[in-house]
Amino acid sequence: MPGIDESLLEAMRLPGARGALVVDWISGLALGAVGEAPGEDAEATAAETAELARLAMESGTLAPADGGGARTGKEPPVDDLILTTADAYHLLRFVVTTFDSTVFLYLWLDRADGNLALARIRLAEMADRLVLG
Repeated sequence: MPGIDESLLEAMRLPGARGALVVDWISGLALGAVGEAPGEDAEATAAETAELARLAMESGTLAPADGGGARTGKEPPVDDLILTTADAYHLLRFVVTTFDSTVFLYLWLDRADGNLALARIRLAEMADRLVLG
């Protein structure tokens, strides 16, 4: 099972990948980073995407309509967030952990060269395999 560094390197092998982070959305700290970051500052990117993740996770509006369905209670109410800009995709994939599930994978993907559907599938697979600790 891959750790943070291996997962980030795997994310960077995706077509169009510009940068990737593992972020704790409670603290806003990057637990790992590889490649570029928007604004050339991985820590600022981690803090800003953590704010977005926190809003999504704490939003009653974005909670599952059926009150959680098949979720175990440890799983985040949001699977992933996708933001698009004129030249990039920003993908946040939440990671289910045995402790508190406050971590997400962030991928900055070039819009011209990237494949958003493939990136979403692969990040979900990475999140399932990621070993923290």
